[in-house]
Amino acid sequence: MRFRSFLVILPAVFLFATSAFAADTVGPGRSCSSLKNVTLSDGKIAATESVAAGTFIPPNLKPGEKVPALYKNVPVFCRVRATLTPTADSEIKVEVWLPAKGWNGRFRGLGNGGFAGYIAYSGLAAAVTQGYAAASTDTGHSTEGAQWALGHPEKVIDYGYRAVHLMTEDSKTITKAFYGDAPKRSYFASCSNGGRQALMEAQRFPADYDGIIAGAPANAWAPMLTSGLKLLQVLDGPGYIPPAKIPAISKAVLTKCDALDGVADGVLNDPRECHFDPSVFLCKDKESDACLTAPQVVSLKAIYAGTHDDTGKLIFPGALPGAEEGRGGWATWITGSEEGKSSGTFFVTGYFANMVYDDANWSSKNVNINDALKLAYEKTGDLLDAMNPDLKPFLSHGKLIFYHGWNDPGISPLNTVNYYNSVVESVGNQTADASLRLYMVPGMQHCGGGPGATVFGQDEAAPRNDPQHDIFAALVHWTEDSSAPANIIATKYLESETGTAKPKIEMTRPLCPYPQSASYAGSGNKKLAGSFTCK
Repeated sequence: MRFRSFLVILPAVFLFATSAFAADTVGPGRSCSSLKNVTLSDGKIAATESVAAGTFIPPNLKPGEKVPALYKNVPVFCRVRATLTPTADSEIKVEVWLPAKGWNGRFRGLGNGGFAGYIAYSGLAAAVTQGYAAASTDTGHSTEGAQWALGHPEKVIDYGYRAVHLMTEDSKTITKAFYGDAPKRSYFASCSNGGRQALMEAQRFPADYDGIIAGAPANAWAPMLTSGLKLLQVLDGPGYIPPAKIPAISKAVLTKCDALDGVADGVLNDPRECHFDPSVFLCKDKESDACLTAPQVVSLKAIYAGTHDDTGKLIFPGALPGAEEGRGGWATWITGSEEGKSSGTFFVTGYFANMVYDDANWSSKNVNINDALKLAYEKTGDLLDAMNPDLKPFLSHGKLIFYHGWNDPGISPLNTVNYYNSVVESVGNQTADASLRLYMVPGMQHCGGGPGATVFGQDEAAPRNDPQHDIFAALVHWTEDSSAPANIIATKYLESETGTAKPKIEMTRPLCPYPQSASYAGSGNKKLAGSFTCK
């Protein structure tokens, strides 16, 4: 799971299972089987099939593993598989799922985590269960690494932005053919690389969607991975911080800063207020897991400080205090379970070897950071970065919601805050207030998980349809009813209850529109959202 954290689950293989006895589904426009004849401008429909209710088998089951309940609840739907070939070197797989009954008139596009390479089946299942026509693309390859990009510049373009855009256009064509009417509203929501895809859509193709959610966006692709490259170098050798030392760092951070927000709960409400000096960890005598060597102190400072160029200008912000420990913490993303093994290593090496330096044997050792950033911008800046703050064309008709966890060690939450501020400055306060929101989530790691209340409908496979608790439902409500979202209630469930039909709630907290944040009112149950106000 380590390399899958740029959102959603990465299926290893694609299994296409349907009921052999499913009747051909028929929409108001035409039958499912007849969709094979729909003409696409940039590809062909490879297959169509009617899938009986509850019979779809997800592609990533392990031997003996049961089909998750999510798929058992899927209604009858028409499944369309297409291959798009905008260039001779493109092979973009797309799936469109169309509910046979009860279509809500809406279309939902799904994003990808990491280097993509998969169809988001769980997201498709959840979407059609809610009545959406939905689509997902592998963005042009079927592996989770980045080796596919080596020597294939057109595939990098497909991955960067072209595949999602073409998926959207062609899926709407297929949807109209099946139902006899085009979608009345279209939505896109995803996290991490999916958040980058979301912003690519808003910036490059503002007419594609009416509402967009960009979670923890990896939109500053080149500077983000250049910063990761710098950390690889810093952590290589004596500066490496082993997992055994991270709990002590986390404990020291919480001891100093946990109660600053009025509630000692293991969560920093706003980590920017925590001023923690790594120097206090310097070993005075014999080295132990409770202290750091001098090179390790340098590494710790670098992790928090972010990466700067030779002139001192910030390339990409660092991790924030409070995100150190946990299953999705530093040992996963930054330091690794052992030296040289982390999700950061996976993405940095995959990107620079295959997309920047065009060398499968590329090594991060002795690479000059400024030179690497310059070359990264030259090779992929226009293709992968989604940093244009002028979102007026999209915001003139659509709504955009950001969210990011303050405990995210994979992508610094400060990147999203900085980009959001640049958009507000570009479009003006009036437009931003009417069409733009940012929710920062205390205690949430990369796209989910962590010690805070981190469940608010952002998981595309577990929607709630309640605008007060579900960020996607809030987006739809805002887009169609002009009711701007205020606070969204996030929930933390007891870990022992995870996976049960009705898990018990450990606590709830309000997520406030940035720059507001939740503050304890001074009385009431500290585990309930009603005891907090947004200030």
